[in-house]
Amino acid sequence: METFFQQILNGLVLGSMYALVALGYTMVYGIINLINFAHGEVLMVGALTSWTVVTALADAGLPGWLLMLMSLLCAIVVCATLNFSIEKLAYRPLRSAPRLAPLITAMGMSLLLQTLAMIVWKPNPKPYPLLLPTEPINLGGPVISVTQCLILGVTATLLAALMYLVNKTKLGRAMRATAENPRVAALMGVRPDMVISATFVIGAALAAVAGVMWAANYGTVQHSMGFLPGLKAFTAAVLGGIGNLGGAVVGGLLLGLVEALGAGYLGALTGGVLGSHYADIFAFVALILVLTLRPQGLLGERVADRA
Repeated sequence: METFFQQILNGLVLGSMYALVALGYTMVYGIINLINFAHGEVLMVGALTSWTVVTALADAGLPGWLLMLMSLLCAIVVCATLNFSIEKLAYRPLRSAPRLAPLITAMGMSLLLQTLAMIVWKPNPKPYPLLLPTEPINLGGPVISVTQCLILGVTATLLAALMYLVNKTKLGRAMRATAENPRVAALMGVRPDMVISATFVIGAALAAVAGVMWAANYGTVQHSMGFLPGLKAFTAAVLGGIGNLGGAVVGGLLLGLVEALGAGYLGALTGGVLGSHYADIFAFVALILVLTLRPQGLLGERVADRA
């Protein structure tokens, strides 16, 4: 039971990071029906930006928590600027094009960002400095680190803030109106281009936080680190019901739990044929099962079809 609860805890931490990235996917899709496959690379840029700031200020004698906060703010600014530019330069000109064109552009942007990151930061993996205390906290059997506590706390706070933004603020009403029908929203005084740009910026900020948390939790960064988390976060968004904010959160947490439990018990379940390094297959098996039984995802699709 101790192992079971430890894997549950690990799954919640992993799922929290997936949920942050999945929200970026589902917000963009809900408004302009675009799968931004470059979103995982935004996470990677945030992590590498944070690493750059932390290593540059390593000799300044600043506390670890302050270094992390400063690097996080820099990562958010860089990622928000990057995603704003991607939307304006790569996606906006193709908004009226056939749906396959933006999809191919998104894939190309993903490869472009990986290549540019490899040129700027070099291809070798880099260790991310330990900024927070490493002494584990014992929860009566399962243990959790200070970094993992921070991940859970920051994720819960950001998710609550995003739900408030979307449901209670003027910008959130503009987002929902644009998602419903951008032409009618424009007639009502909403500026769809501004709303779409704001959506990309908010998604980038969430991805930047996820990137910094990912780097701090796993202790390494490199130019290709965003591909697999981005793919799994997209899987989480589809699993929960893409276009649905609550679905992205549920999908991310569920995917993290499935992956963690799979890693803990995969060897026993398969008689030693498959080891824990094959745990990634559980995420996509779960996706196939859900889409077979419920194609719209667990919580369905809340965004209305456009005429």
